[in-house]
Amino acid sequence: MKKLLILSAIMLAAVACWGQLPGNFVLVKGGSFQNTKSNYYGKDVTVANFYIGKYDVTQKEWVEVMGSNPSKFKGDNLPVEMVNWYDSIEYCNKRSIKDGLHPYYNIDKEKKDPNNLPNPKFGDLDTIKWTVTINAGANGYRLPTEAEWEYAAGGGQLSKSYIYSGSDDIDEVAWYWRNSGDTHLSGPWLWTKLEQNHNQTKPFGSKKPNELGLYDMSGNVRQWCWDWYGDLQTHTSDPKGSQSGFGRVWKGGCWMSDAPYTEPTFRNSLAANGKGPDQGFRVCRNK
Repeated sequence: MKKLLILSAIMLAAVACWGQLPGNFVLVKGGSFQNTKSNYYGKDVTVANFYIGKYDVTQKEWVEVMGSNPSKFKGDNLPVEMVNWYDSIEYCNKRSIKDGLHPYYNIDKEKKDPNNLPNPKFGDLDTIKWTVTINAGANGYRLPTEAEWEYAAGGGQLSKSYIYSGSDDIDEVAWYWRNSGDTHLSGPWLWTKLEQNHNQTKPFGSKKPNELGLYDMSGNVRQWCWDWYGDLQTHTSDPKGSQSGFGRVWKGGCWMSDAPYTEPTFRNSLAANGKGPDQGFRVCRNK
């Protein structure tokens, strides 16, 4: 009995030092990619253990930390949107401080990041270009890397190699353009259809979770990742990804996306200062 009490005291002290983990996080056990459809499957890439939010950051969570709500579609239980990559980084640090954790990011708003390159087709779209670096040992909140995001969305070590995150049936797990409005749409994608059908974001956790208990990794809002957008070969050979680029990676698709964009394997980018009613994020913490 005495040994059990001592062990419990040690565990409680460890939790106190690291910071209390909220109940809406999932421990993702690391390893190699088991999802046969993943861009990383069969590659020499492994992911370490980490915690990730069950849900996208909600508007309620955002307002509690940031004090105002930028979202187009208002609702406490809806994912926050209209947030750019820099907004997401600031949220991570401010939430870390609020929860008594060590902030994960160093943000220099005065120094332009030399790794933030002009888009080869459209020029210099990012007018902010803060220099953001990481405190690798920090216990604060952060964005997932692209490799971590795809690993978690694909089911981690419990993966059943679904097409979408948690199912081969998109309607079971994702809010996308056909089902995120008043009625289920058919035929080709047309923006006028979405407008007339009142398509929009949906409350978190209202579809089925994936193998790890994560919701909305396919659909609802696109999710920012830490990485610069680079060629796929670089990202699948080095989990740290590219060291420079002209945009930051987003994954997961959204309420206005067609089905292929909601597949965990799909990857795209947006200038770090870009935002829209389809752009949100979820947070991680180191294990």
